[in-house]
Amino acid sequence: MEQQIAANKRRTLLIILMFVLFTFGIAFIITALLKMGPIGLVFAGIFASGSAFFSYRTSDKIALSMSRAKPADPKEYARYHNLVEGLCIASGLPKPRLYIVEDHAPNAFATGRNPQHSAIAVTTGLLEKMNRVELEGVLAHELSHIKNYDILVMTIAVTMVGFLALVSDLFARWAFWGGIGGGHDRDDDNNNPLGAILAILGIVLIILAPIIARLMQAAISRSREHLADASGVAMTRYPPGLIGALEKLKEDSSVVHTSSKATAHLWIEAPLDTTPGKKRSFDQLFSTHPPLEERIAALREL
Repeated sequence: MEQQIAANKRRTLLIILMFVLFTFGIAFIITALLKMGPIGLVFAGIFASGSAFFSYRTSDKIALSMSRAKPADPKEYARYHNLVEGLCIASGLPKPRLYIVEDHAPNAFATGRNPQHSAIAVTTGLLEKMNRVELEGVLAHELSHIKNYDILVMTIAVTMVGFLALVSDLFARWAFWGGIGGGHDRDDDNNNPLGAILAILGIVLIILAPIIARLMQAAISRSREHLADASGVAMTRYPPGLIGALEKLKEDSSVVHTSSKATAHLWIEAPLDTTPGKKRSFDQLFSTHPPLEERIAALREL
């Protein structure tokens, strides 16, 4: 388990570095197409560094805001607070900020940049439909994401996916209005190999950015869900709790109305899936979560 946590930290740093390099590359292409010259390289570096810092500092707030989460009142949601406090004492974790999402679909997610700056959000549907041991299993799963340092890279992915979508839209609009191969400098652009290459990259980016975003989400989330399940069970020392919760999630077909593709990988269960049963292999490629049947079977073997 400790080796997996250490590996997660290394992968987190690698993904953040890749994000910075990718952002730098995109900013450089944009500044080159705008013919900003050497100042464009400086702008690209500042933009890449600023984007990474912004993601690190504010991605948790963005995720909570996008999900319309509000602070959980300690008196109104006493069971919620008591269970988290007990699990935190047992696992040696600081208590995260607790939030509520007004939605009848049972679900939950964790966010933040480290255990000292973390938060858990659960839907009202989860609190209503889970008994005490099942709710404890779900909360232990989310606390495991915090303990295993999954939350940083999973939360930063929210802004990364948003950035990729924004860049894709920017290039699409720019190309539509004659930015690629258009304008009064068309002849000069046609005689400029670098301009032609950058124009081609821009077109490719329009096509690939959404696909890259979905694959990035899937790679980030799927491998970490199994680890969070196992470490969550180790935290509660009662596998039937989380197994019962996952079985209820499997039987429930409702979806979280405040979720989006950018935040789908954060939730304990894919919040946008509406088709019951097993997915096709092509759909599995873009799925942000392993199948619930697979997760339940793995927990039964513990």
